[in-house]
Amino acid sequence: MTAQAVDDTPAHRTSSPPAEPGPAPAPSVYGRPWPLGATLQEGGVNFAVFASAAERVEICLFDDSGNLEVRRIVLPARTDDIWHGFVAGVGAGTRYGVRVHGPYEPQQGWRCNPYKVLLDPYARLLDRPLHGAPWQYGYPLGQDKRDLHMDTRDNARECAKCVVVDGRFDWGDDRHPETPMEDSVFYEVHVRGFTKQMPEVPEHQRGTFAGLGSEAAIAHLKKLGVTAVELLPVQAFNDERRLRDLGLSNYWGYNTIGFFAPEPRYLSRPDDLNEFRRMVRALHAAGIEVILDVVYNHSCEGNHLGPTLCFKGIDNRSYYRLTEDHRHYLDFTGTGNTLNASHPAMLRVVMDSLRYWVEEMHVDGFRFDLTPAIARNAHGAFDHRSPFLSAVAQDPVLRRVKLIAEPWDLGDHGYQVGGFPQGWSEWNGQYRDRVRDYWRGIEGTLGDFAAALCGSSDIYGPSRRGPRASVNIVTVHDGFTLNDLVSYNDKHNEANAEDNRDGESHNRSWNCGAEGPTDDPEILAFRERQKRNFLTTLFASRGVPLLLGGDEMSRTQGGNNNAYCQDNPVSWFDWSDARRQDPLLDFTAAMIRLRAELPVLRHNTWLTGKPDEESRRDIVWYSVWGLEMTSEEWANPAVRCVGAVLDARFAPAPPAASGQSVMLVFNATGEDVTFTLPVVAGHVGEWALRISTAEGHFEEADARRYAPPAKLELVSHSMALLTQAPQE
Repeated sequence: MTAQAVDDTPAHRTSSPPAEPGPAPAPSVYGRPWPLGATLQEGGVNFAVFASAAERVEICLFDDSGNLEVRRIVLPARTDDIWHGFVAGVGAGTRYGVRVHGPYEPQQGWRCNPYKVLLDPYARLLDRPLHGAPWQYGYPLGQDKRDLHMDTRDNARECAKCVVVDGRFDWGDDRHPETPMEDSVFYEVHVRGFTKQMPEVPEHQRGTFAGLGSEAAIAHLKKLGVTAVELLPVQAFNDERRLRDLGLSNYWGYNTIGFFAPEPRYLSRPDDLNEFRRMVRALHAAGIEVILDVVYNHSCEGNHLGPTLCFKGIDNRSYYRLTEDHRHYLDFTGTGNTLNASHPAMLRVVMDSLRYWVEEMHVDGFRFDLTPAIARNAHGAFDHRSPFLSAVAQDPVLRRVKLIAEPWDLGDHGYQVGGFPQGWSEWNGQYRDRVRDYWRGIEGTLGDFAAALCGSSDIYGPSRRGPRASVNIVTVHDGFTLNDLVSYNDKHNEANAEDNRDGESHNRSWNCGAEGPTDDPEILAFRERQKRNFLTTLFASRGVPLLLGGDEMSRTQGGNNNAYCQDNPVSWFDWSDARRQDPLLDFTAAMIRLRAELPVLRHNTWLTGKPDEESRRDIVWYSVWGLEMTSEEWANPAVRCVGAVLDARFAPAPPAASGQSVMLVFNATGEDVTFTLPVVAGHVGEWALRISTAEGHFEEADARRYAPPAKLELVSHSMALLTQAPQE
């Protein structure tokens, strides 16, 4: 069927007809310009598509296979650049796509091609995954004119189709857990990789939303004690053609195109949109929140030579940031394009998408990939008053969910750690760097490490936010796993087929004496100690800890620090008995429990070290001799052994007494150290050793006890956590 097929609807109107008095009429063929997308109504479906340069917009209907186009309808009405119409007799499950007739003038920024069936930006479901292929391009590949020449071959059979959905779902008594941000423990995890090899999950559900919502998966999360899963992108995405040609895929999914549609390959049953909802409901029932990693900064359509799947072919100049020559794309993201969230049309897509996932899918928050790229104003500068940040700030739906920025992009002034306004938390990349440098023994890092431990007030204090603004990270999906951080000095990304050029080269990692796997017992013991050091530091720090999924079981990627294209055991969780029995799993769970038991580690207030009216201080730092640290010792770059006491009598509000105080003792030197426990005002009696990264964790009843000025032996590169109830 060619793009010139005759339609079966009236010529379009410039606006919808006025309502007639009397009984409510049957839906008009002209439909309504809202809501955008395909909306199921009594007797049919209302379609609405924004396309400002279009001369005609068609809805293409397909058979149940999604391969044969059976009907084409011209949207008959146009209201404020929104084309709309009501199609009677169409129901849930109908496959459809969009054709846009208009200018194909790349040098003017227009790329309409009616021979290409496009995705509806508001599609709630796709009938198949997207995989890079020649049919995705709006120009003929391999010709000299490249994108300047329109491809007139029809792609109706091969392309992915949108699916009309019935949005009804019985949520029962589902409730958002509403865990306070400062009490949260995030677990960053990939839907597919988490359960792909989990034997307790039925095989057809492994690697899907159903798998993540299964009893076995939730049992692991509950054992750990995390309060939220932060899911790598689950909105529909495309595999790049280059990766497909190499036998790889875009495993991470940071190549999205369907901002309302769940990724089809994560559905155990095709067309079952409610599988995602059942997963959310099951996690909520276990008290676990769902945070989505969303990618509104770019799309999978790439640069001027990229595919045409949706936005590019519908309204390229509205949806993307273009250069002055209009043919090319501004690229603040490193992907070839940047979506233009300062344009009302794109901003509406983003905001409608966010509200949809909260209101219709019950998610609890979002982590925004490369957020400065979304938060740039019409001139391309990062701006607190940008359309996106302004829209979010006033939105009554979004103000009740968690908002987390990845605070950097690749554009000018794109590094914005600490730069976001109130109401936002941020992935704290400086926390990661400071903690890594300290534990690998770099001189002169003590001051920065102490600031990180206390919540990074130097970064977030100026914006009048508390420690919960800092999402503390040591490892995340992008980079080494925790096991690999202590096992490799260099990246080993050869499997990515980019000659090991991809991925970060400055990892602040330390292999502890051997590159990669080793049988040396001393090195292996050292690595285990370093893992416990990182985890204990993470969960003892003010701010919000994020644990990379699998780190609790020493998950390894064989030194690959950019496994974005490895949809295989390199990235999948290993659920073998050896991994499940890794002592690190119990240690991590114990440390998370201990954090929950000790409010002094979680308060959303800054630690100042200043005395109150009773001469009590919320934190005091001590040297190895049990004396308060001097300014000279802080300035000495060789000092890497220090202790800190956090007084539990300090709380965000009266009454002051609150739980147990905590003493943290750190030794990042290459030598064993004898630390003299200090005599702390208001604390009389013994301190209980709860964590020794050289030995493990101890329940309070089993803890060794020390009465100051007792001596605490710390082996090289280790730390200890002790607790004591202060005097009333």
